[in-house]
Amino acid sequence: MKITEQIKQPILKEMELFEEKFYDSMTSKVALLNRITYFIVNRKGKQMRPMFVFLTAKMISGGTVNDRTFRGASVIELIHTATLVHDDVVDDSNKRRGFFSINALWKNKIAVLVGDYLLSKGLLLSIDNGDFDLLKIISVAVREMSEGELLQIEKARRLDITEEVYYEIIRQKTATLIAACCALGAKSVSEDEAQVEKMRKFGELIGMAFQIKDDLFDYTEEAIGKPTGIDIKEQKMTLPLIYVLNHCTSSEKKWLINSIKNHNKDKKRVKEVIAFVKNNNGLVYAEEKMIHFQNEAIQLIQDIPSSEYKEALMLMVNYVIERKK
Repeated sequence: MKITEQIKQPILKEMELFEEKFYDSMTSKVALLNRITYFIVNRKGKQMRPMFVFLTAKMISGGTVNDRTFRGASVIELIHTATLVHDDVVDDSNKRRGFFSINALWKNKIAVLVGDYLLSKGLLLSIDNGDFDLLKIISVAVREMSEGELLQIEKARRLDITEEVYYEIIRQKTATLIAACCALGAKSVSEDEAQVEKMRKFGELIGMAFQIKDDLFDYTEEAIGKPTGIDIKEQKMTLPLIYVLNHCTSSEKKWLINSIKNHNKDKKRVKEVIAFVKNNNGLVYAEEKMIHFQNEAIQLIQDIPSSEYKEALMLMVNYVIERKK
């Protein structure tokens, strides 16, 4: 059994019901919108975010979920999908998970409007049901994700990202949504604020590890849905590169920055940069940091009683680190 199937095992019923509810939450009176949302639903990814919501809720409550848990999972997936649609427009990307992206098939204008529609659907799902506590968690995540993206764009222009700024970018850009999933799962079944905050922090640490793993893929040859060296071509400063820039000679630093700024479309030069980062322990350092975040996350849930849900969450934590794509 694949690891993702193993993780899903204790929440199979919930995930099946979730898929129905999620599709229903997208429906519209506009035929074009329904055509596009049908396209989105049929090309869904691993659905890690709803899995985090359900596993957290069941781990904390001893195995029960409620309507709020389902709404929380739907909202987070609506928001996540909206950000992916918008990201493809921002990045001018024509592919998503091996398929054409919405903007490639229906043009940017429609893609932006579809993203807005999904965002508003998510917010209204919370408002219509009076889930204002859940709405607050989600709204903070949306704000932080936007800030993280803009911070990255601002810093990429100058290529002066420190390790601290990099962590802040990935915390906002990626980790904040996984943090929201775990906080939502906890909040949907518990009024214990300390418990909710602990699970939010747990999700944030997993999200940090998840993004570092993604950054490491830029230096591997494996087929992962994005070509090797794409971050370098896009002048994105990731942890392996930041580490090496801070630990090489000034002439090497000059060569690296010049390569990224002026030769990022030159395949041979990009390969040289990748080799340089590998040979100067950039990947080793990033992997150590990723494992550090993973261990911190595991430490946070040590005192929660053992259960199949906790086991599945631990599997999820390891999957984040060990996944091949």
